[in-house]
Amino acid sequence: MNRGLVLRLESLVQLRGACRQLRALSYRKVWGAQWKLVQASAQPPCSTLLRPQLGQNHGLMGAALAQCRQLATKEETKKKKKKIPLMRGEVEIRQKMTIEELARAMGKDIDHIYEALLYTDINLDSLEPDSVLYEDHIKMIVQKSGMKYKSAKLKEEKERKNTDACFWHSCCPCRPPADPAVLTPRPPVVTILGHVDHGKTTLLDSLRKTQVASMEAGGITQHIGAFLVHMPSGEKITFLDTPGHAAFSAMRARGTNVTDIVILVVAAEDGVMEQTVESIQHAKNAGVPLILAINKCDKPEADPERVKKELLAHDVVCEEFGGDVQAVNISALKGENLMVLAEATVALAEMLELKADATGLVEGTVIESRKDRGKGPLTTAIIQRGTLRKGCVLVAGKTWAKVRFMFDENGKAVDAAPPGIPVEIMGWKDVPSAGDEILEVESEQRAHEVIDWRIYAEQQEKLKKDVEVIEAKQKEHRMEYKQQQQKLAHLTWRQRKAVLYKANKHLLFQRPKDRREAAEDTLSVIVKGDVDGSVEAILNILDSYDCEDECKLDIVHFGMGDISENDLSLAEAFNGVIYGFSVKANDSIKKLAGKKGIKIKLHNIIYKLIDDLKEELNSRLPPAVVETTVGEASVLDTFSVTVGKNKIPVAGCRVHKGLLDRKMKFKLIRSGDVIWKGSLSSLKHHKADAQVIKAGMDCGLSLDRNLEFQVGDDIICYEETEVQQTTSWDPGF
Repeated sequence: MNRGLVLRLESLVQLRGACRQLRALSYRKVWGAQWKLVQASAQPPCSTLLRPQLGQNHGLMGAALAQCRQLATKEETKKKKKKIPLMRGEVEIRQKMTIEELARAMGKDIDHIYEALLYTDINLDSLEPDSVLYEDHIKMIVQKSGMKYKSAKLKEEKERKNTDACFWHSCCPCRPPADPAVLTPRPPVVTILGHVDHGKTTLLDSLRKTQVASMEAGGITQHIGAFLVHMPSGEKITFLDTPGHAAFSAMRARGTNVTDIVILVVAAEDGVMEQTVESIQHAKNAGVPLILAINKCDKPEADPERVKKELLAHDVVCEEFGGDVQAVNISALKGENLMVLAEATVALAEMLELKADATGLVEGTVIESRKDRGKGPLTTAIIQRGTLRKGCVLVAGKTWAKVRFMFDENGKAVDAAPPGIPVEIMGWKDVPSAGDEILEVESEQRAHEVIDWRIYAEQQEKLKKDVEVIEAKQKEHRMEYKQQQQKLAHLTWRQRKAVLYKANKHLLFQRPKDRREAAEDTLSVIVKGDVDGSVEAILNILDSYDCEDECKLDIVHFGMGDISENDLSLAEAFNGVIYGFSVKANDSIKKLAGKKGIKIKLHNIIYKLIDDLKEELNSRLPPAVVETTVGEASVLDTFSVTVGKNKIPVAGCRVHKGLLDRKMKFKLIRSGDVIWKGSLSSLKHHKADAQVIKAGMDCGLSLDRNLEFQVGDDIICYEETEVQQTTSWDPGF
């Protein structure tokens, strides 16, 4: 104790000495400064003169230091105030706020908001940081956090003026109707429809004298094509060739919406098929007249009369049966009767008196769109009004174009495209969707106005739908909460809160930012196609997927063009598979995908792509356990055996089918119900342990569980094998 006291005193003495030295040093500095001042003023140094000045300067220096310390303290306080929000400050709230916005306004972490929501009727499992909370829940969270709230001033949002552009119709005066005096005849737009492999493209090949069908993957059309055919008589006809496969229903519907006449191709030996009926329905919905082309009449098994009779059931009545539908027997492959079909088409077009206004602003429809590596976004379009020229500013969907070049179906550049003429347009900022309306506007500024309005209108519509879904979910959760509260009505409010908190506390550790779905039961896919219509067809098929309980199907991204590094990044992030339709992946992309373990599956035939997708879904399904019966036995008598202090029930059985193998699994069945599943603890034959009991032999057995037997029970010996499951999804073909 004395030694410690001495050491402490020595430390105090040393500290006091250091303070004296520091004070002396500061006085020396001030004294030197004063001495220089005295010498400069030629006054004698006098202690009485220097002491007041010394004290004064010393005070000034102290005041300056104090002021510096005060400024530094204020700056530090400001920084601290910025970093640490006041616990009981006021929080500005709005009627609707996301979880992230509320956490930022309160100066809290998102986890704090989740914890406060444990006391509410909101299901935490469905919440994300961008989920919307309503005013009552916001106020409760702020109060639970020991803070006050005040309503933020609402900004009055002015109603936005509609700046959209549209086709002319009676209720939209922005585009006046065409003057009848300026209407001129235009080529008819004819769509060829029918079942897959009934000869639609071969018919068009014969009319165009080309070989399109021979170049198509799988021998089937998988894109919509627009072609201008010059007839020997001088007339022009615009033909649209549509796919007949079941997957391309939307393409066929789009073809009939822009057409004047439909040529229905039916194979003479097959008759009316599924897509034939669908094509008839599309034509009826569009109000378009039909011409029947019965193809493959050169085959020995051809029966054109049977085809005509089958079509009567679908309200397609040929002229020979008193109807108004022209029927022509042709052979597209051999070129028989093709001119008769062309003449019938021209005659019907003359009856329809097809005319259009070739002046004024252009109107048209996107038939197909795609991305070209050299030319950029391209669209195949049918012009319906006006004359399209280079430099025209067009709007379609949520993108626009200043026309740079135009090409015909052979890739030859053209300067103008009048009504009824198919043309490929180059100059789009982005790829519009097939089926979008094309409208010419006065300037690029006007195009931006139209696009901005359409994006705004789409966002408002999406927001409206999201709010409806959220409100429906909130209503559902409130009902569940009320039912839960009714069950806890006998408890005090403190006990109810405690029970509710304990029941929901585990959800806090599964909050959305930490949740990760298991990859085994989810198939994430990236879909890339050569044209918009192909991607649309694939997405329409995937929309029919209805087996979410087996394996979830998540479409992470879709688009047009070859496989890119961005697609690989998405596939890596979501553990997904890339499916490409009529696109390519270069060697560097394939090497990078192989290095990262990403699957790239490329196909040129749509049904093979879907089959591949189904195989991938099958691989994600857990194996099914199948039970195979090995032997069956019946309980004839029951007794018990004493082992130590325990009595073990034993069943006396006779095997009447197969065999009982002790190594395998068993189950006990009573009155048709499975009472027990497990293993045997013992299996004996005449007091000797046995591994196998064959049919016709008696045995005694006991289970791995203390369970009483009854006479008449059945003992089943079985083995379990794992079998790969297959998805029950049926895409329809």
